Order: sequence, then C-alpha cells, then structure tokens
Amino acid sequence: MGTAKNKLIAFLKMGSTPERLALSIALGIALGLVPALGIPTLLCTLAALLFRLNLPAIQLVNYIVYPLQLALLIPFIRAGEWLFGVESLHLSFELFQRMMKEDLWGTVFGLWAATMRAVVVWVLIAPVVVALVYFVMTPLLKKLKPERLSAAS
Repeated sequence: MGTAKNKLIAFLKMGSTPERLALSIALGIALGLVPALGIPTLLCTLAALLFRLNLPAIQLVNYIVYPLQLALLIPFIRAGEWLFGVESLHLSFELFQRMMKEDLWGTVFGLWAATMRAVVVWVLIAPVVVALVYFVMTPLLKKLKPERLSAAS
C-alpha cells in the first residue's frame, strides 16, 4: 500500500515544484466548488493549460471536492439571494435532485438566474480559498522529501 501511495505522489508531483503543485491543489479546490454542475472539469483543464500546471493533480483535487460542491450548491444559491436581495427560492437539496432527475434541462434553464447569482458569490470567495490553500500547502509540499518519492518509481 505504501508503495502505491508513493507512486501516486510521485506521479502527481511529476514536473512540478512545490509551489506549482500547491497552486494546482488550490485551484482544483476553488474551481471544483463552482456552483454550476459540469463546469469545474472544464475550468480546471483550462487553468492547468493556461498556467502550465499539473493536469492530473488539479483534476484529482476537483473530483475529490465534488461532494463538497454538491453540499454547497444550496448555500451558494442562498448567499446569492441575500447578496442581490431577491426572494428566496424554496429549494432544498432533495427538491433540486428530484428536479434534475425529472427534467435536467428544464432545471438548468429554470435555475439559470439563481446559478449566476451563486457564481457571483463564488467569484468573491474563490480568491480567498486559493490564497489560503496555496499558503498552507506550499510549506507542507516542500517538506516532502524528493529522494523518498524517487525511490517509489
């Protein structure tokens, strides 16, 4: 098990400095939390290509935070309603799931305005998330010994 873990770490660190890997993780988390389903994978790919980051690392983090993205959908919508001073949609996660199952595209179009307000809230929060994760992860990743990782390959 330890060998597989070391190989995974070596793969994810391949061609990356601790700073670039920390940025990949930070952006993977922040972009993975965009309150618009299906968008994070595209955004993470674009960020990795644009900033020449580790694509497998940023996508892995994006997939890991997917449950958190789902859990934060309604709170982001509520924060958007508060920020823009609009009436609350009486929407629960259970109702959202049912709506998606019954009429995916109708739900997407019906919640378009609420989603855009939620994205505005995310845009305000995401830079803070990126900065916090980056500044916490960089020193932690610098502590990983490169010689220990190369032994895994």
